[in-house]
Amino acid sequence: MKSSLVIKAGLILSIVVMTVTGAYAQETKAQKKAEAAAKIKSLIEARKYVFVAQSALPMSGRVRQITPDYHLTVTADSIVSYLPYFGRAFTAVYGATKSPLDFKTKSFDYTNTPRKKGGWEIAIKPKDQDVQSMNLTVFDDGYGSLQVTSNSRQPISFNGYIQEIKERKKKR
Repeated sequence: MKSSLVIKAGLILSIVVMTVTGAYAQETKAQKKAEAAAKIKSLIEARKYVFVAQSALPMSGRVRQITPDYHLTVTADSIVSYLPYFGRAFTAVYGATKSPLDFKTKSFDYTNTPRKKGGWEIAIKPKDQDVQSMNLTVFDDGYGSLQVTSNSRQPISFNGYIQEIKERKKKR
């Protein structure tokens, strides 16, 4: 009788501990998600972030997984695009050896509109490039999709994520 009372008390105690631990874990998970969303929001509002491409989706062909070296860096005064291109070109530049999506510009239009279900729609229109528009859809969790439309090439899309710009150490 005494041993069954001890077993029941131990069982009740373990249920209480699991319930409290589970509730705490859910609170911390929700807090981490809210902090991540706030960080992404601050990066986008400050216009100081990097879109790191993970996969490329050309109009024709298959999805290509790419290395994390490819990126689109956005700052308040410039755009640096280092992205690959897979697709059909309607006109070609003679002697071109680098990707048409590998450029730097300080002349561009930038609009940022919040989405109804969270996240942002960002439209970037470089003025001095073959690229007509770059539409970036960013979700609260930091993942996003970039659609690039060009004047003389098929459109291409990229999936990836947003992160803050890492400062590079200067060599002495």
